[in-house]
Amino acid sequence: MRGPAEWDWALLAVAALLAAVGLVAVYSASITVAARSVGDSEYYLQRQAMYLALGVLGGYFFTQTRLVLWHRLAGFAVLGATVLLVLVLLPGVGIEVNGAARWLGGGGLRLQPSELAKLAFLMFAAARLSEADTPELLRERMLVILVSLGLIGALLLAEPDFGSFVVLAAATGGLLFLYGVRWLYFIALGATGLAALAALAVASPYRLARLTNFLHPWDDPFGAGFQLTQALIAFGRGGWFGVGLGNSVQKLFYLPEAHTDFLLAVLAEELGLFAVLGVIGLFGFLVVRAFAIARRAAANGDGFAALLGYGLGLTIGFQAFVNLGVNMGVLPTKGLTLPLMSYGGTSLVVSCLQIALLLRIDHEQRMRRGVNGAPAMTAQRRGRH
Repeated sequence: MRGPAEWDWALLAVAALLAAVGLVAVYSASITVAARSVGDSEYYLQRQAMYLALGVLGGYFFTQTRLVLWHRLAGFAVLGATVLLVLVLLPGVGIEVNGAARWLGGGGLRLQPSELAKLAFLMFAAARLSEADTPELLRERMLVILVSLGLIGALLLAEPDFGSFVVLAAATGGLLFLYGVRWLYFIALGATGLAALAALAVASPYRLARLTNFLHPWDDPFGAGFQLTQALIAFGRGGWFGVGLGNSVQKLFYLPEAHTDFLLAVLAEELGLFAVLGVIGLFGFLVVRAFAIARRAAANGDGFAALLGYGLGLTIGFQAFVNLGVNMGVLPTKGLTLPLMSYGGTSLVVSCLQIALLLRIDHEQRMRRGVNGAPAMTAQRRGRH
């Protein structure tokens, strides 16, 4: 690194703020559950801090690694992620929790391959699309991308991890749209995807129940609508300014998964609507910044960096949108964490890596075109950057 202006410190500061707020919120939301389940009220706080440290360490490595390396390794990355997704489904290998086999590991440490698969596939899609410089090659690359998406999607649904599949499919569709795929193809792909999702929802009763119960959660407040009604109660109790940090009642065994999927509901109860609006604003900043970085890379003619930047912005934004929507009762319940904030080891580490990749993309574009309108640096001055 040659100077402070060569890095997007505003992006880093917003990401750090979200992670810090998440750390406090996870501690507040999990303190009672941790004390009762493991006898240590700081159990989840300590683990979240450990995962955050791992994410920061991994993120630093990503910021120091040239994007061309990830371009070359994208195929191997998606292949490795696919192997991990297969291992999760093997009896005796994958760890099953609440009927879903989504984890690998042992000794208290777990790895969620679906989180790695989303990042690896984004790199893969960006790499293949950036190489398509003719219509014939574009059709070939699209076929490869869609077949790979279908394979990874099938493995995710077999876990089952419907939420991760939806995020990955939506981000891929958005990436193809931004790339400029013809409307006819895009509409056909979208219609096919919606039809497949509808068929999966109807074929699996619990998925259909999730898709319909959120519309009328109070019809079954102690059954299918329990999570959502408890989240709505938390929002109602919080009002404008909240009941005070640590004073949530819903986290006291009323709201399931309060420190993971429904962290925002606890935050709303304790700190109020203004805190929720602040969180939404911070995520909005991340997405806008990611798109601005991607546009700069596109202007510089760096196709891989531009597509990867757009993909990262879409993934972070859509996952945050789904989690926020679920907490507020405007979307069906999905097992998706809030990026950078919710408790979850692999999710938090991957979120840090996503921010690091955005920082690296921005850094390389600044080094190519100069900082604040200054002349672009020569190859000798750029050195190893």
